[in-house]
Amino acid sequence: MNNKISTEDFLDLSDFKFADIFENTTFPWEVIAKISNYVDAILAEDNPPTNFTKKNNVLIGKGTIIEEGAVIKDGAIIGENCMISNAVLIRGNCVIGDNVHIGHGIELKHSIVLNNAAIAHLNYVGDSIVGRNVNISGGAIIANLRLDKSEVCVNIAGQKINTGLAKFGAIIGDGSNIGVNSVLNPGTVLGKNCVVFPLTSVRGFHDANEIIK
Repeated sequence: MNNKISTEDFLDLSDFKFADIFENTTFPWEVIAKISNYVDAILAEDNPPTNFTKKNNVLIGKGTIIEEGAVIKDGAIIGENCMISNAVLIRGNCVIGDNVHIGHGIELKHSIVLNNAAIAHLNYVGDSIVGRNVNISGGAIIANLRLDKSEVCVNIAGQKINTGLAKFGAIIGDGSNIGVNSVLNPGTVLGKNCVVFPLTSVRGFHDANEIIK
């Protein structure tokens, strides 16, 4: 097993309230298949966690603002002090950490977003994990389905790993910055503090601190 692809190499979960979703996983993308059951289990609990309120199918943290016109389908967990802007669509069960900004016109589907991340506006993020302090600039897209609709593989140093997922977008390591109108193709894996230049099409595995253009 390649030690570059353990969850700890990409994500600091020390202050993420729902870090237990990553338990019993080897590769970080394995958690994607667990999201729906995890969200359903949390929402089924009689007493919400401290500083959270349950409204219908959404667990909302203290200080979070959900603007008029945002739509949340299925179940969702949204942390404290977040901003969910107008014309946002959250669907397919999502887990969002604290101090996260989800800007205008974003579709977030079946994904996990860690603390202090920002997704600017007019983005699609599907079946992905967005690390803490990540910035996804306007118009950037994380694609989650191959054109041939086969299972998504991750290629690392010539080794092809089949994720077993028909839909898998990207793992974006902590502190990475995704430029405007870039595209992360299915199965993209970025280490911590990567920089993707605007208008760049990205695929495959990239070590921490890489500049991709």
